[in-house]
Amino acid sequence: MADQSKNTPQIFELNNGTMQVKISNYGTTITSLSVPDKNGKLADVVLGFDSVDPYVKGLAPYFGCIVGRVANRIKEGKFSLNGVNYTLPINKPPNSLHGGNKGFDKKIWEVAGHKKDGEKPFITFKYHSADGEEGYPGAVSVTATYTLTSVTTMRLDMEAVPENKDTPISLAQHTYWNLAGHDSGNILDHKIQIWGSHITPVDEYTVPTGEILPVKGTPFDFTEEKRIGESIGEVGIGYDHNYVLDCPDHEKEGLKHAAKLSNGASSRVLNLWTNVPGMQFYTGNYVNGVVGKGNAVYGKHAGVCLETQGFPNAINQSNFPSVVVKAGEKYQHTMLFEFSA
Repeated sequence: MADQSKNTPQIFELNNGTMQVKISNYGTTITSLSVPDKNGKLADVVLGFDSVDPYVKGLAPYFGCIVGRVANRIKEGKFSLNGVNYTLPINKPPNSLHGGNKGFDKKIWEVAGHKKDGEKPFITFKYHSADGEEGYPGAVSVTATYTLTSVTTMRLDMEAVPENKDTPISLAQHTYWNLAGHDSGNILDHKIQIWGSHITPVDEYTVPTGEILPVKGTPFDFTEEKRIGESIGEVGIGYDHNYVLDCPDHEKEGLKHAAKLSNGASSRVLNLWTNVPGMQFYTGNYVNGVVGKGNAVYGKHAGVCLETQGFPNAINQSNFPSVVVKAGEKYQHTMLFEFSA
């Protein structure tokens, strides 16, 4: 009989003896990530569910998944490319969000390689996006590889190659982090530093206006470490904004420093490095009474997302870095998650 397991949503494990990560082939979703605190005590620091079923049933507000073909919002679900007008599903009225009704986060990816433990455990997922899927032009071959590169470091390499047509591509990893533990309450007392001295301000529907504004002297200024909750009351329901990542004064493995997230109680720290121009800083504003792992109830601000990305709606903003990838060329997006205590 043919092996049907590759078409079944399931959870795979990576474990290097210090950190343990569980990732599903459904949306290449990180369902669990356990790292030690200053006393060596492990805690699961990502929001999620114990099994794949709630993800498949659509109960997760993008917990832990990779979103695409284009992350974030496309204004009114419309764009034109090479003289052709395209319309996308309006799944977050009045805009198209995270690839449409059934984006990459709601697909079963093929497992192309998996090493569970030992040195540098990894898993590679592959997905083939058809021409016209969710309204986007051209077929695209996508891969995502998660690797535990050192005792407390995880690297994610996302690649995509349009086969026959130019197309916009901007993937994002949508994990909700809570360094005190997924079931510990809200993240308002976490501190964050963001290596971004500008944001792309948004309209009432969270679509960038096209402006690029300095954060200095505003509640959006995290150029020096600051409590997430310190000025959150001044930005409506919370942060949900794209930061323009600064050109690096220091690099790691060719990547620039995007953010440093820390939690005093556990002393856990997450340093994030990337090679893409933007990062959505999202404070879980719409999470409301989601029953997650171990029956933990996740409320507003239960986690924080650090989604490195191309700028939202870049396909319609000529002054933003282009997210169009030409046929046969390769989109490459790397994230390095470095934990310490």
